[in-house]
Amino acid sequence: MLNNVHKTWLVTGCAGFIGSHILETLLKGGQRVIGLDNFSTGSKGNLEQVKKIAGPAWSQFTFVEGDIRKSSDVKKAFEVEKIDLVLHQAALGSVTRSLVDPQATHDNNVNGFLNVLLESKNQKIQKLVYASSSSVYGDHPDLPKKEENIGKPLSPYALSKSINEQYAAVYFKSFGVPSMGLRYFNVFGPRQDATGPYAAVIPLWVNQMMGGHPVVINGDGLTSRDFCYVQNAVQANIKGALSENPETFGKVYNVALGERTTLLELFEIIKNLLKKDIQPTFKDFRAGDVRHSLANIDRAKKDFNYVPEIFVKQGLEASIEWYKCSV
Repeated sequence: MLNNVHKTWLVTGCAGFIGSHILETLLKGGQRVIGLDNFSTGSKGNLEQVKKIAGPAWSQFTFVEGDIRKSSDVKKAFEVEKIDLVLHQAALGSVTRSLVDPQATHDNNVNGFLNVLLESKNQKIQKLVYASSSSVYGDHPDLPKKEENIGKPLSPYALSKSINEQYAAVYFKSFGVPSMGLRYFNVFGPRQDATGPYAAVIPLWVNQMMGGHPVVINGDGLTSRDFCYVQNAVQANIKGALSENPETFGKVYNVALGERTTLLELFEIIKNLLKKDIQPTFKDFRAGDVRHSLANIDRAKKDFNYVPEIFVKQGLEASIEWYKCSV
């Protein structure tokens, strides 16, 4: 994927869950990387883990501690040296969090993204790949989800990502900024936060089962998601950025496995991998959640050869092994 590639990359949110995996892959692939993060959701621990894995390649990384909401911080990161490609992962995630504090979600995800877009335009970068979300499909009922069919957003978080996509499309048409958006579908894997009020379902359940705590399923357990292992998302970012196919400019793509898993099925897989004899507790559905999510990934396969390589059980095995070692 990175053979014979020599680029300088800017990764925003490099200390976060997905961002740190992108950083790790780029460094192991012999790339020069500039990272920007304010540690609001990312952690110094993630960077320390990448440092250990990268070894001597760590010398090819320059970290800028800064906030995408501040145009001066974004400009500082871009001016470390000439940036070729931008992978924008920095954001304030979680549908639930956006319902509690919509202002913070907007400030980070919309105003912050606009700062990155502006500087990408000014610095004439080769391509900007940014993280969007499957939440933009909102109340559209069709399954599987196809990029051209979106409904009304069901949360401030979903709205913020929809605005990102519109801004990126306008900046491509009006100013020629070459960008592409990736609609992530429930990405999971090592380094995903397992604690706190906004922890995603997989790390939350793994942490609860390992600690012998009750596991709560919101709803009847038949809610389904397209769970995507983090290395599949890393592949999409790098292949998307390096693709010279003009069809990718100004467009958005589903990044997922292309398979659906119910919460009950997920519970059973995790329970069996951890060898736990436990039954879930059922509570009310969460506000803002969609009932089912399943991606059609044909567009990404066709336009930049995205092919997910790691499936749910395999990804859960790797994730659980990491969580066990992190206790």
